[in-house]
Amino acid sequence: MSKKNNILTIIYHFIFAVSSSVVVTLVASWPLLFVFVIVQKTNKTVNLSVSQVMHNYNQLLWYLTWPFKHKLKMQNLPTSKMAAQHFADVKKLFVLAIVAFICCIVIYFWSKHHNKKILRLDKIWALLFLLMPVVVLPFALANFDNFFITFHHLFFAGSNTWLFDPATDPIINVLTEGFFASCFAIAGISYELYFANKLLQR
Repeated sequence: MSKKNNILTIIYHFIFAVSSSVVVTLVASWPLLFVFVIVQKTNKTVNLSVSQVMHNYNQLLWYLTWPFKHKLKMQNLPTSKMAAQHFADVKKLFVLAIVAFICCIVIYFWSKHHNKKILRLDKIWALLFLLMPVVVLPFALANFDNFFITFHHLFFAGSNTWLFDPATDPIINVLTEGFFASCFAIAGISYELYFANKLLQR
């Protein structure tokens, strides 16, 4: 295995791949939700126009991604205390991912500016990271609902705040299973493309 790959380089690429997949998914989630709302007509389930739904989602996204926004307030969609707590927990993960992504970008450009090759990833490690999601893929494809539940149990252990009641948190009528499945797919593809690119580099 290449001597270039110390443990910090390997960790760097894994963090960069994961954090960039989160950032790409957050950016893509807006047009993705717009399409889902139009196709599934989920705006009618919450008695709002498409533009109103997207405005409320803008407010949610801003809360989830901006570290100095401390209170979630959607104009037309109420939020229960349990849901607010879950969104607060999600916010911590998203902000952490965004900070990690920015740090990785800074390190990348520093390395490029100083013509350093320390960040070049060995192809064996690139292949290993590329194949990691393959273990999860069959489970996710076979039953996304169970995968989604398992995912929440892993990342929000000991909490049931993610179990939304449509009566108190109508946002869940808009953020459908299909929307979440598509978001996970985008994240997975972004992650895979990152390491595929490293694998193909000369």
